[in-house]
Amino acid sequence: MNLQDFVRDIPDFPKEGILFKDITPLLSNPKALIRCADVLAGYCPADMQVDKVIGIEARGFIIGGMIAERLGAGFIPVRKKGKLPYAVNAQSYGLEYGEDTLEMHVDAIIPGEHILIHDDVLATGGTAQAVCKLVEAAGAVVVQCNFIMELDFLNGRDKLNAPVVSALKY
Repeated sequence: MNLQDFVRDIPDFPKEGILFKDITPLLSNPKALIRCADVLAGYCPADMQVDKVIGIEARGFIIGGMIAERLGAGFIPVRKKGKLPYAVNAQSYGLEYGEDTLEMHVDAIIPGEHILIHDDVLATGGTAQAVCKLVEAAGAVVVQCNFIMELDFLNGRDKLNAPVVSALKY
């Protein structure tokens, strides 16, 4: 099964001149969804210790939870500011036009744990870099960052100090 067959191109979204790669057809097809989770979990060598998988809001929750199940790991949701109900650690990061903040519960990670970070798309790397900083500040180790899709031409992996894998590259 070729996962690229389930990615739809949307021209001029969210603004003119951008060709948006839409993964919602992949998410809505049960066989493609399972295959994608299997591929991404398969990128973890058998000897790689993964205690918890972080899924980044919101689409990172979908396959991130599936990867955690396959690896026998716990799952941590990282959300935008103000969405989590308990005490949080926060990390702000720059956007094209401003700043955003991601949060994680203060007790989500035990120092020394091995963390896999998952999100749907790696573009400029700012979001994943912010999550890496949250993990490291909690005293844990990022063992891998994985993504459904990587936009190579934006060089996002250059901002990450952990192995990076993706099921699809453009």
